[in-house]
Amino acid sequence: MALTPVEILHMTPGTGFFGYKRGPTDRLLAEIVTSFEDVWRERADLSDKVEQLENDLVRYRELESLLRTTLVSAERASQAHQEARSVQRRALSENERLITETRLLRERLRTVLELVEDAEHTLHAA
Repeated sequence: MALTPVEILHMTPGTGFFGYKRGPTDRLLAEIVTSFEDVWRERADLSDKVEQLENDLVRYRELESLLRTTLVSAERASQAHQEARSVQRRALSENERLITETRLLRERLRTVLELVEDAEHTLHAA
């Protein structure tokens, strides 16, 4: 049974003709010792718990830092991926434009070659 300081303060050991009675006084002291041991043990347990919680806190802060770093890396990777897709889209668009331009130039060259060949035939025929 844990005794509070107020309970201990108001306890009075049994008194007799020559002072305190040994039996009740010994029982009171035993209760005080038991109470003190309980409080001492609880204090030690709580101290261990505080130490464990402080260690957990350090570990969680390290984990938080790692998660923040990971999140920043993921955001940068996402931005790089978006930029790469944008570059790829621009490159595909430019490629399509160049293909179309090449086709037009080939058609023009064929037309010019046909005109040159027609002109050569006309000059040779005359």
